[in-house]
Amino acid sequence: MTSSSETKTLLPWETPNNEQQTKLPIRTAFALAIGVILWLGPYLALVGVLVPQQVARIAPGQKAEVIAIMSTFAMIVSTFANIIEGALSDRTRSKWGRRTPWIVLGSVGTAICIVFWGLCTAPWQIVLSDCVYMVFLNMIVAPLIAVIADRTSPKYRGTISSIYALGTAAGQYGGQAFASLFLPIPYTGFIVMAVLTLLSGPLAGLILREKSTKDMPVEKITIKNFSQNFAFPTKDSLDFYLALIGKLCIQTASFAISGYQLYILTDYILLRGGKLQSYVTYISMILMTTAIVLSIFAGPISDKIGRRKVPVIFAGGLIAIGSIIPMFSTQPWIMLVYALIVGTGMGMYNSVDQALNIEVLPDPKTAAKDLGLLNMANNGGQVFGPIFAATIIGFAGYRGIFPLACAMAVIGSILIIFIRKVK
Repeated sequence: MTSSSETKTLLPWETPNNEQQTKLPIRTAFALAIGVILWLGPYLALVGVLVPQQVARIAPGQKAEVIAIMSTFAMIVSTFANIIEGALSDRTRSKWGRRTPWIVLGSVGTAICIVFWGLCTAPWQIVLSDCVYMVFLNMIVAPLIAVIADRTSPKYRGTISSIYALGTAAGQYGGQAFASLFLPIPYTGFIVMAVLTLLSGPLAGLILREKSTKDMPVEKITIKNFSQNFAFPTKDSLDFYLALIGKLCIQTASFAISGYQLYILTDYILLRGGKLQSYVTYISMILMTTAIVLSIFAGPISDKIGRRKVPVIFAGGLIAIGSIIPMFSTQPWIMLVYALIVGTGMGMYNSVDQALNIEVLPDPKTAAKDLGLLNMANNGGQVFGPIFAATIIGFAGYRGIFPLACAMAVIGSILIIFIRKVK
């Protein structure tokens, strides 16, 4: 049962304030960490390692273009999925709560998609599989992130965001390191990732134990309020869009490099065989370790000092510095330096980012939809990063990726500076 400090006299769909929530909501934190590890780890294992390997085997001469096309279609699908599924989640009345039905259904659908994805033998099949996969994946993503807004008072948001980031770091970097073990046996990797994803929603739902929302008042959808419930926010939303575009730029910087990590190592650093597998693992482990260490400290410190923007801006600066470094050398060790600096920046950024996102929401009643839109920046980064990188590769080779990523991180940090309502 959820602790009294999380619920007190609140209705199941109401967010506690600082007086109502007297203790850190441990159950919420644990559910978020487990949920995000089990969807994000497999996702990045697939799009960062196993699918690029699959594409290189099926279409070696067009591998960069295929990844860019796949990412573009995935973003288009994700945009609509985030809006629609997030909005429906906000309005869901069930005995299992608002979020649990969606994350469970999403886990089952996503796992099935992964199994078929691994059987693809043509580029169009890979693109189509990714699109269907994204429909179900966003049933997990948007509702799960909204749990932070649902169940966390302002004074604990930095800490809960930090714990969510801890799960994100473990999933993001651990997933790719884990995936490298399956490079010799790729379809086994797809099956393992499907099983892990299948566990995400059910385990998070069991830990959360949402109360019934059958009695939750839900306003009937009309033409007048459709925009509020199912579209981009328009009222008092400048800070929301600054956060959205700033996040998009920083994520684009990250994925411009990580989305082509395997190809950078093979075509720029010129690694092969066992050495390639080792460096994939080394980079992933450094990124994961630094991100985890920063995740532990950055969020609680943000709560203590009452600041969200400063840690995010500083983190963007580190990402910019780390991203430019590989431009100056093709020695394998340079990618380890990149991993150390960018991992530190991403750990700090992810720890505070979700707290910042919640505090720029235009309307708490549409939290899942709006947080889903902000999360779209992650998907957008995964699309624009490879697209911009593929364009640069065509003109300047792999060396051009690094100044591109640096510039995007700098732009993202500058946009965060202009947010007014959050310190």
